Amino acid sequence: MADVQVTCINKSSRDNTHEGITHLGGYNWKWTRAEVIKSIEDGTNNFYTLVNGVRANIGVTEGTYGKYLKTYADGQWNDNLLALPECSQ
Repeated sequence: MADVQVTCINKSSRDNTHEGITHLGGYNWKWTRAEVIKSIEDGTNNFYTLVNGVRANIGVTEGTYGKYLKTYADGQWNDNLLALPECSQ
């Protein structure tokens, strides 16, 4: 299982905190949210963010509108993904 760092995201509406992430990306890659969820659930990859030297693992959680991604660091779920810059790829 490979460790994959996520450094950027795309949302359908960048300023709306209730709109879901559509894509996640990193160095030379960009996947849809569904592809990342499937990879995590299949145990193919571990995705994470690294902000100010702090690693936060990305996990799949169930919400009102289906599965979505959240980061997990310091023993709690949070939404650090939304703070990442926009992917340009």
